[in-house]
Amino acid sequence: MSLHRFFLDDQVLAQEAAPAFPLRLAPDDARHAKVLRLAPGEHIAVVDAASDYFECEVVAVGDGLPLVRIAQRGGERPAGPQVMLLQGLAKGDKMEEVVRHGTELGVVAFVPLACERSVVRLDAKKTASKTARWQAIAKSAAMQSGQMRVPEVSAPRTVREACGLLGGATAVLVCWEEAPEAAGLRAALERGLAACGALPADARVAVVVGPEGGLAQAEVDALLGCNPRASLVSLGPSILRTETAGVVAPALVLYELGALGGSAEAARL
Repeated sequence: MSLHRFFLDDQVLAQEAAPAFPLRLAPDDARHAKVLRLAPGEHIAVVDAASDYFECEVVAVGDGLPLVRIAQRGGERPAGPQVMLLQGLAKGDKMEEVVRHGTELGVVAFVPLACERSVVRLDAKKTASKTARWQAIAKSAAMQSGQMRVPEVSAPRTVREACGLLGGATAVLVCWEEAPEAAGLRAALERGLAACGALPADARVAVVVGPEGGLAQAEVDALLGCNPRASLVSLGPSILRTETAGVVAPALVLYELGALGGSAEAARL
């Protein structure tokens, strides 16, 4: 049975001198811990502000904050490949779905894209509230799915702004409905890894998915020009909804890199 997991924003457990100490949980997490009715003797998983993993035993619960002792340090799976998703802003709660499901898969960062054909337009106030909402969803999904880290969700960026983030990526995969079907995802990954001399476990891949209206040609050109290992990618003959592509594409990348059990070809990438 998996352990309940908590992430700490400003507490480094290696610096705690006392054998038992309170966990400084964020207010939402403290309420969650109260709902769980943690009991003395129960073990929980904790990832602290230094991104170190601990298994802790609950000693007591008071004022809503558990008093714990460290039962074990480390023992978590290695970090593995990292996938960042640049997702075109979409209507309704579609972005929330993408962040939730992407986090469960293991996406480490999300960059909402304000594209030329985006239907959604956010002012400063809505941008702040939406970004906070997406970050909260990422944290909740990371706790639920047992991720080693909470993904970062940035404020929405234009394609030009996002291009500045992609220069060091092992590969940039631009998912575009007008890409030829022969533009395969596996081949694009192979080229990126070969160009960097990187192993799949060390890959740092950016996946780009456009909004409902798709990416404009100028945006595709900008994305392909921001990294020599950028490639157009087809996700097959079907035209996928943006929120579907935003989950399918990272899942395929993680699978090919061996992070979801691994494909038969992953070891040869």
